[in-house]
Amino acid sequence: MGAGGQMNNDKTDAKLDVIKRAPVTKPPFEISDLKKAIPPHCYERNLTRSLYYLFRDIITCFALYQIALNYIPLLPKPLNYVAWPIYWFCQGSLFFGLWAIGHDLGHGSFSEYKWLNDALGFFLHSFLLNPYFSLKYSHRRHHAHTGSMEYDEVWVPKRKADTFFSEVLNNPLGNLILMWLRLVIGIPLYFTINTTGRKYDGFASHFYPQSPIFNDSERKLVWITDAGLLVVYYSLYKVAMTMSVSWLFFMYGAPWMIMNIHFTLISMMNHIHPELPHYDSREWDWLRGALSTVDRDFGIFNDIFHNTSCGHVMHHLFPTSIPHYHLVEATNAVKPILGDYYKYDDKPVLKAFWRESKDCIYVEPDEGSEKSGVYWFRK
Repeated sequence: MGAGGQMNNDKTDAKLDVIKRAPVTKPPFEISDLKKAIPPHCYERNLTRSLYYLFRDIITCFALYQIALNYIPLLPKPLNYVAWPIYWFCQGSLFFGLWAIGHDLGHGSFSEYKWLNDALGFFLHSFLLNPYFSLKYSHRRHHAHTGSMEYDEVWVPKRKADTFFSEVLNNPLGNLILMWLRLVIGIPLYFTINTTGRKYDGFASHFYPQSPIFNDSERKLVWITDAGLLVVYYSLYKVAMTMSVSWLFFMYGAPWMIMNIHFTLISMMNHIHPELPHYDSREWDWLRGALSTVDRDFGIFNDIFHNTSCGHVMHHLFPTSIPHYHLVEATNAVKPILGDYYKYDDKPVLKAFWRESKDCIYVEPDEGSEKSGVYWFRK
């Protein structure tokens, strides 16, 4: 079913939540039409401005660290119990902001200097225990195959035949378990064993240089990625031995976990939605795949997260040429051309996360359209 279709099973309480599916026909515009509609300055990768955001985040992180180090331990116990979680959430949110800048570095939208992008991205993501070059390569393929049932690299939906998801977890308790697993350990599992990723022949891992995720020309930098992470792991070990494990957890470990929760939540919310299609090889093309993403509003966090969530559709259309600080302006410029092909959801994020967790369990073609190559989420 094309644009304007409804899913009959989307009834909640006494209200009917009407689902307006995204169009699945080939768009009446080309990527060149979108490019022409965007103001030319949106393509400018201004090094000074990019560095401003990077140093703004680093300085803010350091200031929060100093506050937590010097003042939270002085608070009386009842206030102490409140102050630490506030610090964890705030610092973890800023960590994700740094991750988002590293994401721009990986795409090359930070500056025009590839060596600078990779050097800064490598050090920044290594500090956050993210495999920079490994993710850069798999993420590039994700952008090349977004929405493809066979070749997308992340958030590849399950099929009904996968009964563990379609039957065992397809209930309120199963939804809660899956939500918890995704938020708490989803990112480490994705990097380690490629959960939510495409199926490969052989062991697929972002830490394994011989993984089928990478080609031969990329394996050398995957080794360097692992070496950088080992240096950080060893440094954290030395800190834990010097200051204590609990000190390391309170100052770094808990914010790092919050960062991963943000990572999972934002990534999932931008790629999973009951109104968005997925395509197999009979129907997929790059433009429709890029448009099978959705923008979300994270309120005051949009700036902290560098428009990662509210400018995601535009990011998929122009991943290397538009830096994060121009995404919103560029999005507004092409909305009239995109029309119904642009998907935006302003539903409160936590409510949307629960809805997507319980309603987007697996994908199947519509009944009678099994040969169409277009798949929709089911529950």
